[in-house]
Amino acid sequence: MKYLFVISLFLSLFSVSAQSDEEVIRTIYDQSLSNGKSYEWLDYLSNEIGGRLSGSLNAEKAVAYTKEELDKLGLDKVWLQPVMVPKWTRGVPEYAFIESTPGNTTQVNICALGGSIATPDSGLKAHVIEVQTIEELKELGKEAVEGKIVFFNRPMNEKLISTFMAYGGCVDQRYAGAMEAGKLGASGVIVRSMNLRLDDYPHTGSMTYGDIPPSQRIPAAAISTNDAELLSSMLKIDNSIKFFFKQNCRQFKDVQSYNVIGQITGSEFPEEIMVVGGHLDSWDLGDGSHDDGAGVVQSMDVLRLLKESGIKPKRTIRVVLFMNEENGLRGGNKYAEVAKQKNENHVFALESDAGGFTPRGFSFDCSDANFEQVLSWKPLFKPYLIHYFEKGGSGADVGPLKQSNNVLAGLRPDSQRYFDYHHAANDTFEHVNKRELELGAATMTSLIYLFDKYGINPISKQKTIKD
Repeated sequence: MKYLFVISLFLSLFSVSAQSDEEVIRTIYDQSLSNGKSYEWLDYLSNEIGGRLSGSLNAEKAVAYTKEELDKLGLDKVWLQPVMVPKWTRGVPEYAFIESTPGNTTQVNICALGGSIATPDSGLKAHVIEVQTIEELKELGKEAVEGKIVFFNRPMNEKLISTFMAYGGCVDQRYAGAMEAGKLGASGVIVRSMNLRLDDYPHTGSMTYGDIPPSQRIPAAAISTNDAELLSSMLKIDNSIKFFFKQNCRQFKDVQSYNVIGQITGSEFPEEIMVVGGHLDSWDLGDGSHDDGAGVVQSMDVLRLLKESGIKPKRTIRVVLFMNEENGLRGGNKYAEVAKQKNENHVFALESDAGGFTPRGFSFDCSDANFEQVLSWKPLFKPYLIHYFEKGGSGADVGPLKQSNNVLAGLRPDSQRYFDYHHAANDTFEHVNKRELELGAATMTSLIYLFDKYGINPISKQKTIKD
């Protein structure tokens, strides 16, 4: 019986090695679409655990669940990597209204920005000053801003086809708006949600106070796009109206959490490490299905699909489920720090953190020589309508692994609907399409397969992490 098993395994491996790249990739897609696990895993992560804010009980549950599922895959090694993360809590739901005259109010939808301080227990009410940019705020000066609530109302640029470029073009007001307004004596900040459509969902996200003293720190919240439009219209009619909001968030001391890591050890070049991953934490308003539950389960399924397709990697393949991407990037930085300490040689890293929508391709942070190799693989992806291969960014969590001669990549799904859900209460499981999610997992696995088979170009010049 033992000999029959050995012969069967040999024939299986020989069969895969004898197949063309087209045939292997076809097998990968067939496995994902007919026998995928990503949707099942996401269902549990989203509906049984829910939002996974760093430092929360749900984040702990997610660590335990994903480790357990990786253990079931029969990988060569599965482990937890400790990392200290921030712990911020939202508290009871926020409340806000616009007061046009005393006693005449209109309730609006807001949510505290991640890391914000609370308002006074009785809430905060003040006159409002609307600005489009931080530069405009600074030009107004302290005399015009002091004691008021600053309303940042710069929308995402709807003319940009890349919604991530549109997001990048206005996210500074969310991240640094409270810091800059606090320096000028503002009492609070309200920021238009980073969302291309008009709806009633406020979108949270990280913010910073920089190094300003606690006495200058002011509460900050996001307002839904519909209500931002309403507030702006009312200010145009009467700039003496007031805004009230109350939020109860708190910042605690850092707590310990974990990156979850699983590994298939390479058969020929075990010292050359390839990473695929997403971030396990999410914001707390929804259940984080698109951001980034999708990337987590797709990355987990990459290792399972390699095994199910009979592929024995030459290089070591790791799945890394990073903790605390949303409000600190502690997991990504800790993984790179440990890799440096161990003098590990990370030749390739792929991140999925752009939602579970239909995959379109990848962006690559790499040399021209490596990008030319990628372009030579485009015909292999054409049957699956994967066409986007561009040089550009990769992902926040794999970014710290960058060095001069390795390759970092980011999965690029269709982005047009992503910011409808990003950091909002409607980022929930029912908005993820099973087939689109599974196509993404197969596309990622196919790229991992090709880089593992052909290596990094030129691999002889590959270096370990030095700085």
